[in-house]
Amino acid sequence: MHESSHTETPYTALGFYHKISQLRADTWNALKRDLGQLVRLGDESRARNLVKAIDVKLTRLEIIEDYHAFPSKEDFRHLWSLFDREEYILLEKVVKRLVRALISESYRRRHVDLSETDANAEDLEALDALAQLRRGHPASNSSAQPYFELLIVDNLSPQEEEVVREAFHNMRRPEDRFVYDVVTVRSFEDALIAVLVNPNIQACLIRYEFPYKSKYNLSALRNYLEGLSEKELEHQTEAERSILLSSMIHELRPEIDQFLVTSGDVEATASRDIRYFNRIFYRETDYIEQHHTILRAIDSRYRTPFFDALREYSRKPTGVFHAMPISRGKSVTRSHWAGHMIDFYGINIFLAETSATSGGLDSLLQPYGPIKKAQEYAARAFGARQSFFVTNGTSTANKIVVQALVKPRDIVLIDRDCHKSHHYGMVLAGAHVSYLDSYPLNDYSMYGAVPLHEIKKTLLEYKRAGELDRVKMLLLTNCTFDGVVYNVRRVMEECLAIKPDLVFLWDEAWFAFATFNPTYRPRTAMHAARTLRDRYRSEAYREEYAAWKAEFDKLDPDDDATWLERRLMPDPDAVRIRTYATHSTHKTLTSLRQGSMIHVYDQDFRQKVEAPFHEAYMTHTSTSPNYQIVASLDVGRMQAEMEGFELVHAQVETALSLREQLYTHPLLQKYFRVLKNSDMVPAEYRESGVESYFDPVTGWNQMEEAWARDQFVVDPTRVTIAIGTTGVDGDAFKNEYLMNKYGIQINKTSRNTVLFMTNIGTTRGSIAYLLDVLIKLAKEFEYRWEESSRPERKIIERRVHSLTQELPPLPDFSRFHDAFRQCSETPQGDIRRAYFLSYDEENTEYLRFDNGELQVEMRAGRDVVSASFVIPYPPGFPVLVPGQVVSEEILAFLQALDVTEIHGYRPELGLLVFTEAALAAPPET
Repeated sequence: MHESSHTETPYTALGFYHKISQLRADTWNALKRDLGQLVRLGDESRARNLVKAIDVKLTRLEIIEDYHAFPSKEDFRHLWSLFDREEYILLEKVVKRLVRALISESYRRRHVDLSETDANAEDLEALDALAQLRRGHPASNSSAQPYFELLIVDNLSPQEEEVVREAFHNMRRPEDRFVYDVVTVRSFEDALIAVLVNPNIQACLIRYEFPYKSKYNLSALRNYLEGLSEKELEHQTEAERSILLSSMIHELRPEIDQFLVTSGDVEATASRDIRYFNRIFYRETDYIEQHHTILRAIDSRYRTPFFDALREYSRKPTGVFHAMPISRGKSVTRSHWAGHMIDFYGINIFLAETSATSGGLDSLLQPYGPIKKAQEYAARAFGARQSFFVTNGTSTANKIVVQALVKPRDIVLIDRDCHKSHHYGMVLAGAHVSYLDSYPLNDYSMYGAVPLHEIKKTLLEYKRAGELDRVKMLLLTNCTFDGVVYNVRRVMEECLAIKPDLVFLWDEAWFAFATFNPTYRPRTAMHAARTLRDRYRSEAYREEYAAWKAEFDKLDPDDDATWLERRLMPDPDAVRIRTYATHSTHKTLTSLRQGSMIHVYDQDFRQKVEAPFHEAYMTHTSTSPNYQIVASLDVGRMQAEMEGFELVHAQVETALSLREQLYTHPLLQKYFRVLKNSDMVPAEYRESGVESYFDPVTGWNQMEEAWARDQFVVDPTRVTIAIGTTGVDGDAFKNEYLMNKYGIQINKTSRNTVLFMTNIGTTRGSIAYLLDVLIKLAKEFEYRWEESSRPERKIIERRVHSLTQELPPLPDFSRFHDAFRQCSETPQGDIRRAYFLSYDEENTEYLRFDNGELQVEMRAGRDVVSASFVIPYPPGFPVLVPGQVVSEEILAFLQALDVTEIHGYRPELGLLVFTEAALAAPPET
């Protein structure tokens, strides 16, 4: 390696690991291009510049490739040798071969020889490239042995590294289910960088003594090494340092299987806290045992119990004398009219379509076999105590959890702009609902999230009213549709200080992918629950709590500021961690539509919840569940455990690339303004002070700081673009411009914004196409302005003014009418009674507000009370619920709406409201 690489710490190297795979690919392609120019160039001065550029690229690439098995360190020594001997023609050939191998991923299937004497190499690479083109066919994806890389942490010399690598290579057998290669690193820091930048690493072998510091100055580690002292680590024993490294690798990549090789007292080491090691080996030479242990560990994650059982069942000859004529494809294979269904879907889906729960299959309602095992694997993958599959979407998952936990008259605190399934769940459960208001983003006609101050203030109201024991659950959406993410741990911690047995339901419908990224994971429900449980059980926390409590007790408990203006800590002897999360797996991970999961981390589940949970599960789950959805959830879990880190990493990269282009392209900036952190999170909730994750000079280097500290952050994979300056509203832009003209599908819009979301299936090509379309549209808006007449320009200006200046303020929840409240001191309402009271049409009437009829009633002093849910799209959540009083602010908002889709509102009749007589009548007992 050339000396310049030792001090280089740029964004262009490893400064921000989220873009490392794109940087790696782009740098290899740029190196290939520079070498091609160099060997064909006659201009000596230009040649010197190219040689310098090639030197820089090789240096940068060597830093990156130090953490990958291919190209190996020996391969890189070969590249440097050719470069130093100025054999640029040979170097170009070798680099071309290497780049082809990286693109085709042929190194996963066979040894790639980069020596210039390999005459057949180019033919082999061509064949691999052809195989890559055929990978669209499912058989070609599954035919090869899955490939992974084993990380070995040890302070080895280059010669010793080659010996170890060769030893593991020699263990390979054709019958092995997997094939792997070896990556060696020599320090604590290098091990952490390796697992961050190399998604192929699936197992780690930590051996003997290794130093703390890397020879590189790697800023990507700054947020992960906070609080660690190099001096302290250098004085730790071999075992202590290995255990600490293991815990940090687990925090970054919990799916990695870890093994410890020790030369010390193996029994003493085994008695320590070694929870993250699968196994301990004594001394290093037992390669056979290590090899088979590693393969077994990988296999335990690769298994798909129910999918495998369903595949096996589909191959069995069976006679069906029960339901489902379509089973085995019988009703369509013999059809004169429906044969095209098999032509479209293929035969396998029909062979696997069955209502059987025996013969190797299982019952979703009472699992005992492969479904039970698949759900246990899902719990492991998502860090839950229990996980449950749901085959009819997260709308149903939400209702299951609420019904299992909430009894009639229990109080539930819930964010008002949550998914409508929660509102209907409250009706079904008979909960008394206390709505929480999110902070509004009036300039973009959307809401953010509920501030912690608002939640604590509401809990204190119930505490002072003597009603805190009735508060059962806090229900919040994380992340929101628009990408606002809570600091989950802090919300739970401070709420538990007020009510130590509070149940949390986090609707993570759009956040299932977050488990598989180290920046996102700490803001997930399961990670926060597990972290807090471990924290509250520690002696260190007890000491910290005792010191905090001594100071807190000196303050006035009746002063709101005592509770609201400082961070609260729960009593470790009283607190119970009771956390639930619902995932729309199909939204952000691999699953067929409606595939969802419920994840549970509840210390009281076995004692208090298990029986009602299973009753609720059977209430809402079909007795004829779709096995294909169940199987896809099983495969989706396996994929997430095996390559979720890599796929989410790529998802974030594509989003950052899109954002970077939109931030920096002059024409795009004119019409399409990307909302950044400071646009969507007010300053009082951004303790880090980070306004944008991106800086044109330093790049993407501030995201981790914001995610570690702030009350709210924005998920960068949700790219919200303000389009008001186009003069086109969000709904028209979505349908008339994106879908009808260019076939680009989006879902969420507001009056003046559109939301683009990347997912694990988004490619760089998709981003390139989107950017091309946006540039074409920007040019179209430019031409429209240039070619319009003066009257036409006035029309455009009026539209732009309307979309950027005339934005109605978003209304807060008003209140429940007293007819649906049992306590005047607290805000909850009996939404169930209001909902069913409207079933008798004598209790309701319609009032129009377009002709002033409703306004006349309000001016006369009448409380006008909604008898139905009123949900405009956008924004897509109820602005009125049954039993809610219509306020002046809500009415002004409805009048200002220019959307055509408002559920619960009939323009020809008006709003459905309760009659005054219905509200005055005493409730039925």
